[in-house]
Amino acid sequence: MDKFLEMQMFVAVADAGSLSEAARRLGTTKSAVTERVQQLERRLGASLLERSRPVRTTASGKIFYEHCVRILTEVGAAESTVADVYSSLRGNLRVAIPMAFGMAYLTQMLVRFAGQYPDLCLDIESDDRYANMHDENFDLAIRLGDLQDSNLVAQAMAVNRHLICASPEYLLKNGVPQRPIDLQDHDGLMYANREPSGTWQLPVHGIPQSFRLRTKLRTDSGYHLLEAAKAGLGLAILPSFLASRSIAAGELQIVLPEFSPSGGYVSAIYRRTQRSSPKIQMLVSFLVEQLGTPPIWDRAIEDRLPPLLHIPMQNENLKTA
Repeated sequence: MDKFLEMQMFVAVADAGSLSEAARRLGTTKSAVTERVQQLERRLGASLLERSRPVRTTASGKIFYEHCVRILTEVGAAESTVADVYSSLRGNLRVAIPMAFGMAYLTQMLVRFAGQYPDLCLDIESDDRYANMHDENFDLAIRLGDLQDSNLVAQAMAVNRHLICASPEYLLKNGVPQRPIDLQDHDGLMYANREPSGTWQLPVHGIPQSFRLRTKLRTDSGYHLLEAAKAGLGLAILPSFLASRSIAAGELQIVLPEFSPSGGYVSAIYRRTQRSSPKIQMLVSFLVEQLGTPPIWDRAIEDRLPPLLHIPMQNENLKTA
């Protein structure tokens, strides 16, 4: 039974004052309108119309009419809003994404999003450098980690954990560090974009402290870092989105979990002037849903992860980045 259709026909009769005129306005027959209104009255157990000339609403009909008009207006507004948003999802949307994270997760998500909106062209640039949102005319950038103050807006979409990892073979040969100070006796695999000086910044009682390792390898590629750690070359700080599968497979172990450095968030960055852009908000909402809470890469190793040391993220909160 279509309650909205019954409401629509009842309102049309009340407005027209005639079953025949209501049928003409709705493009149907008088008998169809009569049958629908009678079904509605039977279901409600109340008479809504006085079959006079012109047709008038009863006392119950007047109350029901007011509710029907409000409900049908809200439904129409909702449909118009969706139609307006969908019609605005056309043209180009220029997006900058980090390479390693993009290859591991974002690529498939963005392909699915593009498939849902055939009139929208995604222009994607994959690079680990920070894209200049103003000079390079990007609409949206996905960034990992703690964000610096700027005049941009950031929406946190998922927690970006960082974990200290090593292969079981390396730990068997070199021992498992029990305290951050023990790192001085270990080989370190350094991410050049984060650790150019060969030291790690780790939280000790909530205060960042520097610890030096013997630099065994330095790279600007997260995948190189991952493979070197799996090969037993040393200890590495890895984002869980890269390391989780290897941890779940037993190829890597988490060490010093209570001293894991903060990785910040996976965030969507855009200019303040584009805060209300339907294209941006639809893509951000889609990615938040796809990434999940906890994010999809952490679910397989939840029982091995250290507790987060900061307040859990709220997806709906916008902040200055």
